[in-house]
Amino acid sequence: MDTEPAPLRLKPHEDRRLRAGHLWVFSNEVDVGRTPLTEFAPGQVVRIEASGGRPLGTGYVNPHSLICARIVSRDPNRTPDRSLLVHRLKVALALRRRLYSEPCYRLVHGEGDGLPGLVVDRYGDVLVVQITTAGMERLREEVLAALRKVLAPSGVLLRNDGPIRTLEGLDRYVEVAEGEVPEEAEVVENGVRFVVSLRDGQKTGWYYDQRENRARLASLATGRSVLDLFSYVGAWGIQAAAAGAERVMCVDSASLALDRVAGNARRNGVGERVAVRLGDAFEVLRE
Repeated sequence: MDTEPAPLRLKPHEDRRLRAGHLWVFSNEVDVGRTPLTEFAPGQVVRIEASGGRPLGTGYVNPHSLICARIVSRDPNRTPDRSLLVHRLKVALALRRRLYSEPCYRLVHGEGDGLPGLVVDRYGDVLVVQITTAGMERLREEVLAALRKVLAPSGVLLRNDGPIRTLEGLDRYVEVAEGEVPEEAEVVENGVRFVVSLRDGQKTGWYYDQRENRARLASLATGRSVLDLFSYVGAWGIQAAAAGAERVMCVDSASLALDRVAGNARRNGVGERVAVRLGDAFEVLRE
């Protein structure tokens, strides 16, 4: 950034959570007498300070949100820019490469990777990006440039259609931002293959953050009957069947999702052991 970040001063003792590792500042923690929130623009870069003026880090602010600021760097001299984004992406990529053998994973998981407001899911050479805060939306072009530099994807889809964006005062949209994005993508997870829709699927297309939980379930599934409620495309049930579950029932209220379940079950050779049920999960349980 070319300009010095404006200070965002906290009330006395309101820096304790941040010094303990938390990254969020709530609006009632700000000393609005010294740094009025009304003077900040949504997404503006700020230097977050304790009540005495000691810098706690840099981040961005949204005066219209209960979570009015998020720390991006503990270094008060480091502001959110392309260089920082590239560095954080390289660190995130190195970690995922150690953990996963296939290029199918959540590359960036918001605060967990030091990039609050940003989720990046990887489907081979295609990336699905979700921006949920005004600060990260303001950095949108820098994010895309950093992704090009680190990963050189063949396509990038922005799935900025989540309701959380409304709380940040942001428009909701879906847009191909780079290259070509196919209608479908393949996910390989725990040795099981799935096809998902990137544009029309839930969230960013796949719940990568539940990978380890699904592996745990699969380890308990041999010889069992498994009920997969709110099944979406069958991630839990089909992995259980592939691990040896005797029978699986997937329940979802969306017929298109259940069509995906059936196709994914056949794809993994477990079609005969995976049944589907269309309906509201709570109503089905009451029957």
